[in-house]
Amino acid sequence: MTGTIQSIDGVSGARRHFRYFDYVMAAFVAILLLSNLIGAAKLATVGGFTFGAGILFFPLSYVIGDVLTEVYGYANARRCVWMGFGALIFMAFMSYVVVAMPPAEGWDGQAAYESVFGSTWRIVAASVLAFWAGEFVNSFVLAKMKIITQGKHLWARTIGSTVFGQGVDSLIFYPVAFLGIWTPQQVLTVMVTNWLLKVLWEALLTPVTYAVVGWFKHREGVDVYDTGTDFSPFAKTEAV
Repeated sequence: MTGTIQSIDGVSGARRHFRYFDYVMAAFVAILLLSNLIGAAKLATVGGFTFGAGILFFPLSYVIGDVLTEVYGYANARRCVWMGFGALIFMAFMSYVVVAMPPAEGWDGQAAYESVFGSTWRIVAASVLAFWAGEFVNSFVLAKMKIITQGKHLWARTIGSTVFGQGVDSLIFYPVAFLGIWTPQQVLTVMVTNWLLKVLWEALLTPVTYAVVGWFKHREGVDVYDTGTDFSPFAKTEAV
């Protein structure tokens, strides 16, 4: 384990080659896709509460997003958000094409396939836009809070960034996907309930976040502070 951790700025972090960054990015995209592909289509009821089953695992992408920003800086987290955005677009396109293809004679799984993978354009658009905006807000808030707190109180940064990031995610997803299909009261109720559940999940996972962040910082040997970072989602930073 590396004995000392060097503090570097965001520009240096964006241009640095990290040992484990590619693995974290792969985990981020994989959890994002699987939580949308496997969990999104099923409603579950536990203890009297009804929710989308994917909510159990989707917040893990936010935890990894926090790790990306906290350990590797905003610029590297931005790369991962765009990778996830592109993967979601391709997943939606592939699902549309596969569902639309005529089934072979004798294959009776078309109805089930459409039920699981045949999301409407509204839900697909809402999911992609909500992820994109929510993740960038989450990363931005965490990076700014890290500078303000001088790297202290990680729990406040991870929970605070999730409050804003998941708030933006929910504010976009539920109205875009369901307003006009559900009543405004239903949209508001589900939106607030799921937002609270996601924030609670983040709070419960705080010890895990501490352990993972500490592990990566020691092995990478650096701690990135996003001073001098261009926070535009569309900014480009040359990386080695």
